[in-house]
Amino acid sequence: MKTIILLILCTGSVLGQQIGNPTAQQGVMPARGTFAIRNAHIVTVSGADIENGTVVIRDGKIEAVGANVSVPSGAQTIDGRGLSVYPGMIDAGTNMGLVEVPQGASGTVDTAEVGDLNPNAKAIVAVNPYSAHIAVTRVEGITNTLTAPTGGLISGQAALINLLGTSPKEMAVVPQLALVINYPPVTGRRGEGGFGGQQQQPPNLSETLAANERQLEEIRKMLRDAEAYGRAQDAYAKDKSLPRPDHNVVLEPLVAYVRGEMPVIFRAEREAEIRGALRFAEEMKLKPIILGGNDAWKVASLLKEKNAPVILTGIFSLPVREDDAYDTLYENAAKLQEAGVRYCISTGDPGPEVRNLAQYAGMAAAFGLSKADALKAVTLYPAQIMNVADRLGSIEVGKMANLVVTDGDLLEIRSHIRYLFIDGRPVVLTSRHTELNDAFKNRK
Repeated sequence: MKTIILLILCTGSVLGQQIGNPTAQQGVMPARGTFAIRNAHIVTVSGADIENGTVVIRDGKIEAVGANVSVPSGAQTIDGRGLSVYPGMIDAGTNMGLVEVPQGASGTVDTAEVGDLNPNAKAIVAVNPYSAHIAVTRVEGITNTLTAPTGGLISGQAALINLLGTSPKEMAVVPQLALVINYPPVTGRRGEGGFGGQQQQPPNLSETLAANERQLEEIRKMLRDAEAYGRAQDAYAKDKSLPRPDHNVVLEPLVAYVRGEMPVIFRAEREAEIRGALRFAEEMKLKPIILGGNDAWKVASLLKEKNAPVILTGIFSLPVREDDAYDTLYENAAKLQEAGVRYCISTGDPGPEVRNLAQYAGMAAAFGLSKADALKAVTLYPAQIMNVADRLGSIEVGKMANLVVTDGDLLEIRSHIRYLFIDGRPVVLTSRHTELNDAFKNRK
């Protein structure tokens, strides 16, 4: 009898360490296992909500979900009474893991390479899995981010990562998901001047337009070189009697993009930039995604026609122009939804503020977007845009078990995260913020 009691106590202790809130061990991944969240309100996102349902997690995947699901023998259980289960949120417009201290510590910033054309640069190799921003972000219910390089004209390749892991390889969901191109701004340098810190009309527009065209020609030439490089490699693969093409590490990553096999993210804010990016993508036969899109509402019909999705990053930004209504950007998502444009909501932040993603979606919901679509805009919609909806974005059998258990509405700032799973691994709910709170809360 004493042995049985001791075994029960030990088992409970292990369970508490895995799905409770203990001190995390640096450099050690939580173990996968079999878990069952019972008696919870399950927000599947892709279908109807399930009242008093059960979610079973096994080996990193969602094994079962429903109102009448049996709990497997030996599963560690969570009593979900009064709690809600959501899919983890996804921010598709960050530099997560590439920036630690953006001002005053340049050695902690690894977002860009030297030069303007760097398609071979891969964000995944530079991700710092021990960034303080990662834990701060995931404890707010964000389980995935698209981490993108910046700088130059062709910045490099963005990676979709789980916000859990001891190495970039462990964190990678899609190591190279999209190519990032900074579409040359046609109204001055991006992010400077203008109302709300936006762009300002330059004194000589003709010079700016000429510089814009020169930059586009640089990008165009590299993409065409990549297309020719791909054809040469294919020809040699079929006929070894042909001269063997020289291996080119810069052009090789571009081949899949110029063939339309993988998407290209264009950073573009203003109407002219968005229109230009869509024209350029059509000319070069690329699969465009617009990142930024503050003026996307003005070209919604064109975006719909071209089936070009938008990653909105400016929900909390000031209006672009002085005569814009105060709620222009708050309503951007609702207007795209009404027009039938594919979109998702992002913070557009390097890392520190990605934790506020739920509030971005909540603001859009307060200005015309339905509550259901606001939730989808940070879960299912980004997964669909990034072609990973078969793995992420909703609670369905077979998908990766990236789940958030809350005591209230996920988009409500007063709600708390009670349990968190990433890749089926229970994540401790500690971060630099909680550590600082514990260290100083009792000081007088």
